[in-house]
Amino acid sequence: MHGITDRTLVLETLEKIGEEVILQGWVETKRDHGKLTFIDLRDRSGSVQCVGFQMMGELTTESVIEIKGLVKARPERMINSDQKMGAVEIEVTEYEVLNKAKELPIPVSGDGKEIHEEVRLKYRYLDLRRPRMNMALRKRSQFIQALREYLFKEDFVEVETPMLTKSTKEGARDFIVPSRFQEGKFYALPQSPQQYKQLLMTAGIERYFQVARCIRDEDLRADRGFEFTQLDLEMSFVTQEDVMNTVEAMVKHAVSEVGGVLKDQSFPVFNYKDAIEKYGADKFDIRTEEEKEAGVLAFAWVVSFPFFKKVDSTDAAEVLDGKSGWTFTHNPFSTPIAEHVEQHLKGENIGDIVTAQYDLVCNGYEAGGGSIRAHNPEVLKSTFKIMGYTDEEIQDGVGHMLEAFEVGTPPHGGIALGLDRLAMILANETSLKEAIAFPMTSSGRTAVMDAPSPVSAEQLKELHIAVAASPKKKAK
Repeated sequence: MHGITDRTLVLETLEKIGEEVILQGWVETKRDHGKLTFIDLRDRSGSVQCVGFQMMGELTTESVIEIKGLVKARPERMINSDQKMGAVEIEVTEYEVLNKAKELPIPVSGDGKEIHEEVRLKYRYLDLRRPRMNMALRKRSQFIQALREYLFKEDFVEVETPMLTKSTKEGARDFIVPSRFQEGKFYALPQSPQQYKQLLMTAGIERYFQVARCIRDEDLRADRGFEFTQLDLEMSFVTQEDVMNTVEAMVKHAVSEVGGVLKDQSFPVFNYKDAIEKYGADKFDIRTEEEKEAGVLAFAWVVSFPFFKKVDSTDAAEVLDGKSGWTFTHNPFSTPIAEHVEQHLKGENIGDIVTAQYDLVCNGYEAGGGSIRAHNPEVLKSTFKIMGYTDEEIQDGVGHMLEAFEVGTPPHGGIALGLDRLAMILANETSLKEAIAFPMTSSGRTAVMDAPSPVSAEQLKELHIAVAASPKKKAK
């Protein structure tokens, strides 16, 4: 096998007519015509027709091969103008099978949407060979790169925050991780980097961002898994308008870089109450039918959210968070708008308190959410007191934040953009799973690997854990 320096990509052969090249890739299709065998060879740049005389007849589709051959211009009558590589073909002189493919468990031609989801995810490494899936991952990568470029230009610093942290109230159940060294104690996986990014503002970073993995033990829906990725950013010494303007400019830059078309160059702003009255929800689609068909992106802001809401008794996480019967609508670390700070501190007219929260919506989906944060310890304490927490519980849960707020934390605010959802919209897909490399199934099982799964008795013993039978099993 030849190395990378000898290899020519399929797309590069358009500039190498008359030259001998070495190509490596997958056998996309094979057609036998007597002594001639035609294959389409696919690599990351495209597919090209290759012709072998009295050779390649034994090849199987999706096998990995290397070929040496001459790049030839097709006769004019044979040019396929519908294909990018339709003007050339490769006359094969030598070839080597690098890995022979057996019969595939799922086809990799077509869009794959007719195949059951669990089967597609079990063989995701095959499913991702589809041009549609490959394109979605590439566009996602390009979009994230464009976001990064913009933020670096604006003097943001990319900082990684811990994956093993403390269990705190952020709106969903935590996934917990047992400590081998400290018996009976647990870490939590982060629902978001919310507290660490605020502590970075205390640290004087001023402008932070991170492409962050977030993990929440939420009740599953068809289009929601336990893991997701967000672009997380935070800024010091800013107003709500400053954050919104920065995010809007960043999104416009990144969308433009990947060829997206925007409905509005200036994103319209809706008051929460007006949005509910007009659309019946705080996420909505403002495109015309023609714009929907054309794949136009319509972003809009929603502002002036209520800080608190009555606990939904059917939502276990809300019941746990809102001990008083009140819970936060978005984020307990937000601050109320300036004119509502006094009633917030007094715990009066709770349902009327408005928070400095802003959501970004796109094409009927929530694309991101953020707020100006509490940087005053008394404001943060009041939020948890309104939700029914004692001073001791507040200290135990967010005492580290209160302490940081007493040593010179600047006013700050930020946002988290849902990259899975934005990647889905940019790829013109309707399922988050189509824009994620290895998403979970709708029943919460991992793709390809079989998890969750039992662990050995030795591992459990090391972690000081015993697994009890469930009441249902005991009853049997």
